[in-house]
Amino acid sequence: MTAPAAAAPPECKVEITVREELAEGVVGLELRRCDGGELPGWTAGAHIDLLLDEGLERQYSLCGDPADRQAWRIAVLREPHGRGGSAYVHERLAVGDVLTVRGPRNNFALDPAPRYVFVAGGIGITPILPMIRQAEAAGADWTLAYGGRRAGSMAYREVLAAHGDRVRIHPEDSAGLLPLAEILAGPADGTLVYCCGPEPLLQAVEQACAGRASGALRVERFTPKDVAGAVRSTAFTVRCTRSGIAVEVGPDRSILDALEDAGAPVMSSCREGTCGTCESPVTAGRPDHRDSLLTPDEQDAGDTMLICVSRSLDDELVLDI
Repeated sequence: MTAPAAAAPPECKVEITVREELAEGVVGLELRRCDGGELPGWTAGAHIDLLLDEGLERQYSLCGDPADRQAWRIAVLREPHGRGGSAYVHERLAVGDVLTVRGPRNNFALDPAPRYVFVAGGIGITPILPMIRQAEAAGADWTLAYGGRRAGSMAYREVLAAHGDRVRIHPEDSAGLLPLAEILAGPADGTLVYCCGPEPLLQAVEQACAGRASGALRVERFTPKDVAGAVRSTAFTVRCTRSGIAVEVGPDRSILDALEDAGAPVMSSCREGTCGTCESPVTAGRPDHRDSLLTPDEQDAGDTMLICVSRSLDDELVLDI
């Protein structure tokens, strides 16, 4: 993953032109620019930020065709115990409503490979759909295992059925949990595994892929994973080379909060280490990574960090901000 450029991702005004029920608890939205122009380009795995009223910002994967520059498509699962974003989308958004959208941004890009194993759980199918399209276009071999609580809650089943035995639809209420040992038993050399879904599924796939080569598994989380407590319990200094701002970050504050209060030019969205908006280049010092986005190799490199949740192992941390 590369650190974000200094410029903010583009924002545009879009209108909801289609709203449809895709499955139990899943609503699909089609978004088009209000001025009729083309939308920014994107690649499989990308997401956009919906800037909703009342300060809500939420990230949703694009699940349409990247070649279509006229419309974006997202699918939103109603989360009964969520933080308000999905309830807002389900209860308050309708055709004709205008939204501000930021992005797209891609932290889950599909790298070239001769073979792919895609594993999706529930709404985690959304970033996988354009990946399948891209894999097909490239002539790669691929399979998909798609699990859900029950068939009626699994969006895009009919679309995926057209791919025949490449796709395994696996409702938990009738077929049990995905048999990951069987799904991942194929050849590992040259195969990339992409997984998106609820945390128990991600952890199970991570364990099943523990013996594969570094980088062979790519996951995307919608919610932060559990991370052990910060290594350092005392304050540290963060110095920003481009803006000249320096702040002290206490044990009960985030780097992001401290820099925002000091007027530093920082961007943020999820504030929980999953979306990548606040990813910042590190030029000196060792980050204490607390995010749920960077790969282990990226964390070990230590040249970038998510400042909304990560901290410092050293007295001073220097960022290219």
